[in-house]
Amino acid sequence: MPPRFLGEFEQMVLMAILRQKEGARAVSILRELDTRAGRSVSRGTLYKTLERMEAKGLVEWEAEDGTPERGDRPGRRFSVTGRGISALQESREAYRRLGEGLEGVLGEAGS
Repeated sequence: MPPRFLGEFEQMVLMAILRQKEGARAVSILRELDTRAGRSVSRGTLYKTLERMEAKGLVEWEAEDGTPERGDRPGRRFSVTGRGISALQESREAYRRLGEGLEGVLGEAGS
């Protein structure tokens, strides 16, 4: 069973990872958050969040060999688990239900 509630930032991180079809590296997640959500966060903040999400079973990662672009440092490629997708769907549905009937107050954004 997925966690009952995801925080806003956790949802954003999951969506940023899902946008990367082959899995996502930290730098591409940071770029998605900045470009699409206008959310600029440090690499340290992202890694702490990813570690917490991994402990919840929402994401997983696999090691990658170093490349010259990364100074031959090994990296990690993150992907969303089935549990993560379920949790994201549940959270998005909860927001949708909360917005029902508020169209007059929120305008088109609430529908």
